[in-house]
Amino acid sequence: MRGGRGQERAITGNRQTSWEFADAYGAELVENAESEALRWARDRAQEAGLRTVSPATGAALRLLAAAAEAKAVAEIGTGTGVSGLHLLHGMRSDGVLTTVDTEPERQQFAREAFRAAGFVGSGGNRVRFIPGRALDVLPRLADGGYDLVFCDGDRTECLDYLAESLRLLRDGGLICFAGVFADGRTGEAADQSQEVLRLRELLRTVRESTLLVPSLLPVGDGLLCAVKRGE
Repeated sequence: MRGGRGQERAITGNRQTSWEFADAYGAELVENAESEALRWARDRAQEAGLRTVSPATGAALRLLAAAAEAKAVAEIGTGTGVSGLHLLHGMRSDGVLTTVDTEPERQQFAREAFRAAGFVGSGGNRVRFIPGRALDVLPRLADGGYDLVFCDGDRTECLDYLAESLRLLRDGGLICFAGVFADGRTGEAADQSQEVLRLRELLRTVRESTLLVPSLLPVGDGLLCAVKRGE
């Protein structure tokens, strides 16, 4: 058969180009709609050396929150509010975001960004801030009370987040994990760090679960998404 390895390389190259194109398209969507509050939150994250979702990942989160008509969303990892702003823009106008972070100082940055965007303040409060470790906070949240759970916390705890999220989600609800590529390390067999091993186990567990309908979206640093099946 003609082509062989050369053909494989060409296909891989085309896929990479398509991936980059799709990521750039998502980034443009957000850039066109990006508010001053979102730019401010990104700047604060950069100054603090915090990772945050890419613009294309943010566009995907907006889409998913809108598709789920999300009224109640739980977020693990507030950061400076970048992902929260994307989620809020996609949620219903009466939706409430419950966001958890171990660092109250970061949540203060997020509060300012949410206030600037009109989600917090005299016009109403669509955000509930809970400081603390996610695995201490999540058990206190209501069973089946959430339409979407977004996880961007400690990657070594991702399997525990999955277990808690399945309890928190209503049937038909969505769970999303950011950063599952770990800057490309998840696909490198030589990387045996605890973080990467846990991410691989997460990917395997979600793929094999009969309770979930999953997909791995190649945006940003990888966005693993799954819908919780109904009974």
